[in-house]
Amino acid sequence: SDLLDLIEAAVDGRLHATEADWSPMASLGVVMAAANYPDAPRNGDPIHGLDVPISSCAKVFHAGTRIEHGRVVTSGGRVLCVCALGDTVGEAQREAYAALGPISWDGEFHRHDIGWRAIARERSLD
Repeated sequence: SDLLDLIEAAVDGRLHATEADWSPMASLGVVMAAANYPDAPRNGDPIHGLDVPISSCAKVFHAGTRIEHGRVVTSGGRVLCVCALGDTVGEAQREAYAALGPISWDGEFHRHDIGWRAIARERSLD
């Protein structure tokens, strides 16, 4: 389903008459944060690697970015969120971390354990 259509239906009070189709795929997002986040995130660091092609099941969402002198730079604490889909949470995790691999800037950090509980749960069900 188109998210905008669902939001408009909710705003217009007709959500009860709207059918939503959801993907059965798992999704996972990894936040890439700026240096000194959360206390005093550093701004203005050039972001490298955004031009590197990524898997069609992954997307990079900008949050704390801006264009400065024709370059994308950091402009907030939670700079990017790299999201991916997969048949399992484990697959979505692999795709997300693969997509964020080429992206970097001075002081960037991200967690390396996103999804571990869900992946452990998947493995226990196998």
